[in-house]
This record gives sequence, structure tokens and C-alpha cells, in this order.
Amino acid sequence: MTAASGTARGLRGLRGPRHAGHTLAIEDLGALSLPVGDDGVVIGDDAEGRPQLVGFHRSTPYDVLLIGGLWTAQVLALRAAGTGARVAVETGRAQAWTRLAQAAGAGLDCITLHEVGRVPPMGATVGSPVVVIRDCGMRPPRGRVVSSPWQSVLTLLPYLSPVAPRLMRAATLVGVQRVSPQEAEQIGGILGLSRVECEALPTLADGVTLWCAGRERHWVMTGATDAETGLLGVARRMD
Repeated sequence: MTAASGTARGLRGLRGPRHAGHTLAIEDLGALSLPVGDDGVVIGDDAEGRPQLVGFHRSTPYDVLLIGGLWTAQVLALRAAGTGARVAVETGRAQAWTRLAQAAGAGLDCITLHEVGRVPPMGATVGSPVVVIRDCGMRPPRGRVVSSPWQSVLTLLPYLSPVAPRLMRAATLVGVQRVSPQEAEQIGGILGLSRVECEALPTLADGVTLWCAGRERHWVMTGATDAETGLLGVARRMD
């Protein structure tokens, strides 16, 4: 045994100053609080400027439908990747996603692109959650990869289509951006929107989305960071 190892065995840590335990009178417990907030992806701000979040990482299947623009879907993809999720993009227009995928993750494959119908099993776990974004046009085929524990699926529809009613009824969360008055009427009937909400949909500014979950309604403005603007440009409904 060397002197160094013998010395190491003899040391059991430095003794620091000893203090009495921290105590709190029971009548003071009401003043003790922790700043605990919602966990998720920031999708924008409400009318009062409060951040709105969507929890994509769940232990139960979670389906999201966005009737809107590619820009918003790409912002959500970037932010989901920023929370540590692996993002798989199923798309028929890979050229629209290539720059985004290359820029995200500083060389890591945190956003991967796949042809329509070619998303492999992602092996989502609580420690490695997955968000699948389906950008498959107006009539997305039924995907091989579906939502499951720790794997959420966001389907992007540029406009209302014949498959939209089925997708709206199946989704846990539906986002609607600017649509025509006729589309607004149909969407309102399926989601149970009020007359005021239906009339507002054709007038929405770029970047504004009405998010609906059951009877909950949230008007959200998605504003890009400087880095997101440099990569994706300004908010837009049309692509």
C-alpha cells in the first residue's frame, strides 16, 4: 500500500461547521411556496401576454392537428427539439425542411426527415420522447407510426380537406389558423365554436392560432425569436 492510498483511506471527508437543523414554525408553513409552472413547448402568448404551453411529452398517446401554415409547424418542431425531444418529420416536401433539420441540434440528428409512409419505429421512452410531425398534404395517409406513450403526433393540414373532420374528432388538441368563411363554418360545427369565434377565423393575422381542447379555447400569437426569424423568416400563413 502506498502512502497516498493509505492517506486516502484515512480521510473520510472534511468536517465543516455544524449548524442546528433548519426549522419552520407550523403557522408559517402557508408562506412557503415553490414556483412550479406548466411543463411543455411554448407555442406563443395569449391576449394578456402570458406564455402558452403544450405538453407534447406524455405517458399517454397525444394527437395534435394544426390547420395552418408550415411556418408555425416548423417553429413548433424547433421548440420541441429544444426541450430534448427527437422530432421525426414525415413529409413529401423534404426541400422545405432540409435547412431546418440541418440547423437544429448543431449537427445532432434531433430533427430527422422521412418520406411519407417511411417513418421507422422511434423507440420513444420517458427519457427519450418523440414528436412526429406529419406534413403530408391535404390527404395524409394513415401513418404507420401513431401516437403512443411518450410519442406525440402533430398532423399539419394547409387547409380543410375531406379527411379533416375525422382528424379533428380524433385529435386531443386542434389548432386553427386563418381559413375561409366557408371553412370556418364547417370547423365551427365540428369543434362547437361560438359565432364570434367562427367569424374571427377568416380575419386572423399571420402567426395567430385558435387552439381548442375539448371546451377550452385559447387564442395564441406565436412570435419568433431572432434565431427562429433568421432561419424561418417572419410569421406567415401561406407557403
